[in-house]
Amino acid sequence: MSNQDQQFYLIREDVLPEAMRKTLEAKLLIERGKADSVADAVQMVDLSRSAYYKYRDTVFPFHTVVKERIISLFFHLEDRSGTLSHLLSVVASSGCNVLTIHQTIPLQGRANVTLSLDTSAIRIELNELLRHLRSLEFVEKVDILGSGA
Repeated sequence: MSNQDQQFYLIREDVLPEAMRKTLEAKLLIERGKADSVADAVQMVDLSRSAYYKYRDTVFPFHTVVKERIISLFFHLEDRSGTLSHLLSVVASSGCNVLTIHQTIPLQGRANVTLSLDTSAIRIELNELLRHLRSLEFVEKVDILGSGA
C-alpha cells in the first residue's frame, strides 16, 4: 500500500501483536515520566528498540486519536518557489489552523517542513487531507509525527 492509500483502523487490544501492545506500554511509560529514555522503557516492557521504533508512529491509544485535535506533520519538499505557500493554502482550505511552522534550510534541492495543526475545525476527513497533501507535485513525503492535546 502506498503512502497515499494509508487507512486507519480501530482494533481491539487483544488482537494486536505483542510488539504493538508493548510499544504502547513503552510510550506510556515515557509519557508519564516513569522511564527516562526509550532504552529504559523498552527494557521495562521487554521489547526490542527496533520493534519500538517500527511501531511507535503507527499505534496509538483510541482515546488519544478521538480527543486530540493537534497533529504534527513532517514533510519532505522540493525546494521550489511558492511550495510552502501552496502547502499552507491546502491546509487552510481544509479548515485546519496552522499553529507552528518549522522549515530547514534547503539542501540539495530539498527542504524539511514540520507543521503543527489544530484540526478541530477540519472540514474533510484527515485521511483525505493526507492523500491530497501527498498528491502535491512538490511533496515527496508526509509523515504524522504525533498528536497532542
